[in-house]
Amino acid sequence: MIELTVNGETRQLDIESDMPLLWALRNELGLTGTKFGCGIAACGACTVQVNGNAMRSCVTPVSAVQGQSITTIEGLSASGLTDVQQAWIDHQIPQCGYCQSGMIMAVSAHLDTNSNASAEDTARAISNICRCGTYPRIKRAIASLQEQRNTGVQQFEPATTPSQAPAQEESV
Repeated sequence: MIELTVNGETRQLDIESDMPLLWALRNELGLTGTKFGCGIAACGACTVQVNGNAMRSCVTPVSAVQGQSITTIEGLSASGLTDVQQAWIDHQIPQCGYCQSGMIMAVSAHLDTNSNASAEDTARAISNICRCGTYPRIKRAIASLQEQRNTGVQQFEPATTPSQAPAQEESV
């Protein structure tokens, strides 16, 4: 029996101790926000937080995280969106969205444990891969988050969606 504490809840699982954490989360606990990308800890789609630090779950055996606090994207916030999740929306980062849960988990962990890091330091520290190439938007969101956390003021105006855009006059 393996005992894991995931999103604040302690669970007993009848699984092998060398099972990757990713598969325990997805297949045994039904927490499918954590994605399988590469299986070799290179892409970061499987990133979760263990004791507040980003960790690639596809290569982490469950035995290595027993007795530690595991947080998945589903447990990142008990109520509403975190500031990182809101920045992702405001900066329209996701395209396909596959990598985003891992990216959000990595950025959240880095910002929470490195409050004095610059936006550039944070962008360099995140090694997750986005196949859609949304890195410029990710960097802008991180810079906005750093500014917001340092000053308490959001410096970014969300983009206007087509439904919010002023109506155009018809031409004759």
